[in-house]
Amino acid sequence: MSEGPVITKKQFIAGAVCPACSEPDKLKMWTEDSVPHRECVACGYTDTLNDQGLSVPKELGTRVNTAALKVPDPKVQSVQFFPNPKLKKD
Repeated sequence: MSEGPVITKKQFIAGAVCPACSEPDKLKMWTEDSVPHRECVACGYTDTLNDQGLSVPKELGTRVNTAALKVPDPKVQSVQFFPNPKLKKD
């Protein structure tokens, strides 16, 4: 028996709404290694589902797994305000 490429059948889910962009009827779903996946063709959102059909959350951002904050541009511009000559001070 030869091991050829495995073709997974992707199906559009009627009435399904994308959780990211809220577009109806844009989700396609398929199964790989008995794990269901879904993808929105409108915005590109993808996720995997667990046994109960709930979305598996991605890893939460922490100081360890997120990129370091960018240092603000050191180029600073000073601004000088001029008094309004029409306003009189007594």
